[in-house]
Amino acid sequence: MAHVMAAPELVAIKRPLQNDGGDVEEKPKARRREADPAAALAAARHEFGEHGGVNMSIEASATFTVMEPDTMRRLFAGELGPERGDLYIYSRHFNPTVLALGRQMAALEGTEAAYCTASGMSAISSVLMQLVCAGGHVVASRCLYGGTHALLSRFLPRASGVRATFVDADDEAAVRAAVRPGETRVVYVETMSNPTLAVADIPMLARVAHDAGAKLVVDNTFTPMIVSPARLGADVVVHSVSKFISGGADIIAGAICGPASLVNAMMDLQDGALMLLGPTMNAKVAFELSERLPHLPLRMQEHSRRAAEYASRMRRLGLRVTYPGLPDHPHHARLRAMGNPGYGAGGMLCVDMGTEERANRLMHHLQNTTQFGLMAVSLGYYETLMSCSGSSTSSEMSPADRARAGISPGLVRMSVGYNGTLEQRWSQFERALSLMQQQQQHPDHRDAMYCKLSPTI
Repeated sequence: MAHVMAAPELVAIKRPLQNDGGDVEEKPKARRREADPAAALAAARHEFGEHGGVNMSIEASATFTVMEPDTMRRLFAGELGPERGDLYIYSRHFNPTVLALGRQMAALEGTEAAYCTASGMSAISSVLMQLVCAGGHVVASRCLYGGTHALLSRFLPRASGVRATFVDADDEAAVRAAVRPGETRVVYVETMSNPTLAVADIPMLARVAHDAGAKLVVDNTFTPMIVSPARLGADVVVHSVSKFISGGADIIAGAICGPASLVNAMMDLQDGALMLLGPTMNAKVAFELSERLPHLPLRMQEHSRRAAEYASRMRRLGLRVTYPGLPDHPHHARLRAMGNPGYGAGGMLCVDMGTEERANRLMHHLQNTTQFGLMAVSLGYYETLMSCSGSSTSSEMSPADRARAGISPGLVRMSVGYNGTLEQRWSQFERALSLMQQQQQHPDHRDAMYCKLSPTI
């Protein structure tokens, strides 16, 4: 099989090469890996266009030609490939444009290699199916994105006999007790849990996983730039690239960042999960994303700045707000210790309104009366997005599982955007909250106000 280039720390100007590898570019010079993700992205290999354009070309081909018949055999035998002659077979295997985005993602996360997929869930499921054999065992945080929880608690047990034990990932003794010697293959957590915003102790979890001979897999979707799990001991980092990394709510994509040996194994022609399941990213999508990564650092800084300010003001209004950047958050010090300086505590916050009815009333006014944000799932958009997690993105979990995870019926998850001015948006929030309070004081008018048609947003 052809192998992926394992060199996020290499820098080179890439020019077209002879098709069969006769003239191979000079080996890029190695540089030390940068600690700051923004510096690492800037130091990563830059792909120029076919005719010298400052942006890389889009390789939209599904299949690739060779000049000599024996080259095909050598490609399938692994003697030639993307880094051995700049040769490709088929875009479900490797595509030059998608591979270039993979190099950027590896630089961002400080890993040896990365592979980009068609969705975040395809990245997660492919990694788990590659690392956990039939009948294997996973120790997972009990507070996860609902889709991941359903994958581990329902789909994988039915499809392959994989079993999962859900634990309080903050309790080292509980995590160690859940490990099954000889069976546990993966410890799985989110850097910042969805939706409760608990911050995982990645160095501790890495020790527990490695003591058991398992891999630590970390979903870093909520905290790109902010935390670099691989630098803290994680073996594999996964992303829903659809969220903060994309930033436009217009792309579905995922990424797997980790050792080159894992990516190569997952792309094996005979038994690789990525190769055989085929969650292939479109080259045009990869190009779009590669153009957005350079300004991800700036976007994350502004998401964090506004979320921190809103959280502080909400707290002063007496609201039950959860935000890791607040000093009284139980994991505030942990995030400061693990985080990359200069990127804040992220763009996610939660407001617990107590009941689903109160949560829905607040969101109704925030969207339909004052235009503070939009009722929608997902996150990382330039507009503020909000949803009641228990009845939306965590609805796959049973009521008992939601209660154990700390997801109350009235928990409103907000992905804080940066469109408009901060003061403009805050005044919209205050006005919506005031309308809610008026409804409580005048309950006879509540239903009429709640059902009133909204102005165009």
